[in-house]
Amino acid sequence: MQVEQVLERLKLDLPTLFEKDISYDIYTKDIFFKDPVNTFKWKFNYRIIFWTLRFHGRLFFTELYFDLHDVQQTAKDIILANWTVRGVLRVPWKAKIFFNGYSTYKFNQDGLIYEHIDTWDRKPSEILKQFFLKGL
Repeated sequence: MQVEQVLERLKLDLPTLFEKDISYDIYTKDIFFKDPVNTFKWKFNYRIIFWTLRFHGRLFFTELYFDLHDVQQTAKDIILANWTVRGVLRVPWKAKIFFNGYSTYKFNQDGLIYEHIDTWDRKPSEILKQFFLKGL
């Protein structure tokens, strides 16, 4: 697979990841994923995390968005995606959630992503505190 194809797929998939499933053909079967709360390997588990995001997104939020700001190849084998997650919780006080992050994707000689590391701009506990603040 060509790097340009992977870039285009990410640009299409990421903005709607809370609404519909992503395409998994750009990932290796032994994809490694890590974010501030999860670490795992294998495509089956990778699929589960995206299903879980959609499920909990629909259950706990009246609005939930993944705003993709930029996706670009930053090194020979690395793609970087900058994004923001924002939403409104399904609670009477309409608490809002907001955090920025970036995803680092590493790809192999076949052009398939074998590693996906998410970095957030704040700790998970700081994000959870937003759940108890009244929305503006």
